[in-house]
Amino acid sequence: MLTQDLPVRDVMTTQVVTVTPDQSIESAMNTLVAAGVDAAPVVDGDGAVVGVLSTGDLIVQDAQVHGPTVISLFGAYIELPSWRKEFEDDFKKAVGAVVSEVMVDEPVTCGPDDTVGTAATLMHDNDASRLPVVEGGRLVGIIARGDILRAMVEDGRSGSGSTDA
Repeated sequence: MLTQDLPVRDVMTTQVVTVTPDQSIESAMNTLVAAGVDAAPVVDGDGAVVGVLSTGDLIVQDAQVHGPTVISLFGAYIELPSWRKEFEDDFKKAVGAVVSEVMVDEPVTCGPDDTVGTAATLMHDNDASRLPVVEGGRLVGIIARGDILRAMVEDGRSGSGSTDA
């Protein structure tokens, strides 16, 4: 069987580092650093994935918040509306005290019976380095780019990826 046709369950990691929506930013940072990962699913008390927290979400804590762009027109200052939402989002992330305030709250996920090819496509299309694997509404694992690469290497070693007859 080609790597791309393998079910995600065959290559996913089942011991998943997670954080909770009400976990403090400091605690979540410590969790990610201690585990040596750059992102983790955010799960509620029922084990449902409600978001994803990445180091990028945490680094914005130290980033400067860019104020809304304004223009002066006939002595009046007018805020450009397109900047308001971006400013509000940046501001909330900069002062957020808990994970739910800075996480991505609509994470891309896959199922354990999806193919590795499907997971790889989802990662590519959504610029994600890993996907939570969800079954029955609950987190059952995670698949990362590294998991896919390992499966490809093993596939090459076993010869199933070979075109030789």
